Formats: sequence, C-alpha cells, structure tokens
Amino acid sequence: MITISLCMIVKNEEETLERCLTSVQSIADEIVIVDTGSTDRTKEIAARFTDKIVDFEWIDDFGAARNYAFSQAEKEYILWLDADDIFEEKDRAKLIELKKTLDPSIDTVMMPYHLTFDQLGNPAFSMRRNRLVRRDRGFVWIGAVHEYLEVSGKSLFSDVAVTHKKDRVYTDRNLRIYQKRSQSGETFSTRDLYYYANELYDHTYIEEAILIYEKFWNTNLGWVEDRIASCLKLADCYSRMGERENQLSVLFRSFALDNPRAEICCRLGAFFMDCKRWKQAKYWYLAAATLGEPPVTGGMIDYPSWTWLPRVQLCVCCDRLGEYEEAYHHNEIGLSYIPTHASMLHNKSYLEKVMSKKQE
Repeated sequence: MITISLCMIVKNEEETLERCLTSVQSIADEIVIVDTGSTDRTKEIAARFTDKIVDFEWIDDFGAARNYAFSQAEKEYILWLDADDIFEEKDRAKLIELKKTLDPSIDTVMMPYHLTFDQLGNPAFSMRRNRLVRRDRGFVWIGAVHEYLEVSGKSLFSDVAVTHKKDRVYTDRNLRIYQKRSQSGETFSTRDLYYYANELYDHTYIEEAILIYEKFWNTNLGWVEDRIASCLKLADCYSRMGERENQLSVLFRSFALDNPRAEICCRLGAFFMDCKRWKQAKYWYLAAATLGEPPVTGGMIDYPSWTWLPRVQLCVCCDRLGEYEEAYHHNEIGLSYIPTHASMLHNKSYLEKVMSKKQE
C-alpha cells in the first residue's frame, strides 16, 4: 500500500477546513497545512487533524506557496486539495481502494474535479486535474495565479472524484494580482494571458477582456482546451457588446483546433435560435446531440451540452417547424437524463395535447 501526504495551502478557512480534512481522515498518512496568514480559527481546526502546520509569508504567488507545501511532504505520494474541496463518501471509498492497489510505478493520478451539479446531483461542469503525484519526481507548480502542476511520466486516469464545495463569494484577489503584474511591465506567458482575460471577463470588464483574449488567441500558442474555451468566452463578450458577426465568427474559429465540441455547437444553436432561424438552430443542436461522449482531455466539460440541453432545444426548434413527433422524441431523450426537469415535463404535456388534436 502506498503512503500519502496531503498538502494544502490555506488562509482563513475556518468554515470549510474541517469538512475537507474529515473527508480524507485515515486515508492521508500525513497532513501538511501551510498557512499564508490566517486571522481566524483555521490553525486551531487544522491542529485537530495534524501537528504539521507551517507558516508561509504570502507573496501573491500561489505556485510558490504550493511548492513550499510540497517541500514539507515526507510520504511516497502527495495529494493536494483546497479547503473547499472534499471527497464524497463514494469517492472516499474509491480513494481507499486506490491507495491499496495503485501501481507504485505510476507517477501521477488524474482525477475528475466536479465544480457544479444539476438538480439530480449529477456533475454539470467538470475537469480533470493531476491530483496525486509521486513525491520523488519533484514535480513543480508553475504560475503565480491559476497555477498548474507540471508533470511527466506514467499517468493513470482515475474515476475518484474531488468535489468542489464553494461557499465563499468570489473576490477580485486574482484580478488584482494580474493587474499589479501588468502594471509592473511584466510580460505574461500565453497561459497567463488566458487566465488574465478570464478574470477580466468574470468581473465584467468586457472590452478589456476582449483585448486580452484576442492577444492570447493571436499567439497561436497555448493548450488547445484553453483556446477552445477562449472562443466560448470571446463569443459571449462579443454578444454583450452587440457584435453579432464577431460572435459568430469566433465560434467557428474553434473548428480549426479540433473536432467540434458540444459546447460550441450548442452556442451556435443558441445564436440561430435567437435569430428565430429554426432550421439552422436545429442543425447545430442536432450536431451537439449526436457527438457522443465528451473527449477525455482534462479540459472543462459542460455536461448539459453533451446530454440533455441540445435535446430540450431541439424540442423547441422542431415545435416551431411543426415537427411535433420529432419534438416529442427529443424531449423524451432529454427527460431520460433529468426526469424531473420542469420545462421538459411542460413540453411533454403540451406536445401530447398537440399530437392528440392532430389525430382527431
């Protein structure tokens, strides 16, 4: 059985830390808590689970803090979490089994990271992260903000999921770090350009976000998943600015990068639906509905776009085109994913009445 060091960086996490640490209790052989300046009960709570609590002076650099936390680990593998992450009970059981059976030649284990959920508790938005790594490989965190763990070697894709339980309101901390770096004249990496644009977007600085997204895109560099995601964000920016031609063209841009993604197809469907061009909208939603499973890339997956969303929108399009039986068919497929969905239940009742009248 492998041994595991859990390494975390924390600051003022008294509301979430106990929940997180409880979910890994008796699984982690060592818990390393690196505190970056808490003024609440964070350290007191951490002390219930570990005596390895160390301080790190905050220098506006998440990568540096995580690397320091990793440097304190002593076990074979390092597991990392944020204070608002947990392992749900089913994933906790899977993690216990993984710990017993993991081939020690594995250098890194990628795990799903579930960010939001639908009304049935199924993941709605998810990605994969390198979550468990061999300590002796000396993997390093890169980036002051939106840092990533640079790994290599033999990788395992696990179904042990980490669940994000975000309780706090998002702050402008990351945006301020980027702005400070920009004002100092720092040249951003391709990845930093993308995440700086995301921060501007999230804080509704739309015109500034467009400039940085386009700068990122024009590098012709970066992870393909980030480039595809930038097309979605840019399309939304152009939509908010009323620049519909740019909105459409930037979505089509993504097709030069990889096979069509359901997220892009659904966004194209929404564009034509907004124009009441039902045939074109139907085309793109049908494309989304028939793509199959999302690719396993590590990028963000919008599960509604790959499952029920195009079906409910196809129902609307077909209804507008007078194709009631096809509308009903798509709505039934949508209900197979979420049987309690209010809009689809309404559609079912409405279409049954329409088709009944047609048969009279």
